[in-house]
Amino acid sequence: QVQLVESGGGLVQTGGSLRLSCAAPGSASSLDTMSWFRQAPGKQRELVATITSGGTTNYGESVKGRFNISRDNAKNTVYLQMNSLKPEDTAVYYCAATELYSSCLPDDEYDYWGQGTQVTVSS
Repeated sequence: QVQLVESGGGLVQTGGSLRLSCAAPGSASSLDTMSWFRQAPGKQRELVATITSGGTTNYGESVKGRFNISRDNAKNTVYLQMNSLKPEDTAVYYCAATELYSSCLPDDEYDYWGQGTQVTVSS
């Protein structure tokens, strides 16, 4: 069973930056696609960013140009650098992973999920 461990959430002011990390310690699985999703209160879960083991990325429209996803394949770890944060970025951010290889997977194709980390952007 793969466990995803997230870190890096917190409270930040508008225009600030945060970096989220998600690791799969001890995992023998090849997590070929890793993503970040987010869910704000009263809203549906939405894709933030995806990265494959080959480095192909995909971003949600609302974060393009502000967020950057990267990964360390050797460590099965994915990062999300969030810059120019806005109050509307406030949400619980979830890391997700799958052994499937695609930059355009719906959330129900992901087998493994983290516990979520809260990101709050104050105005």
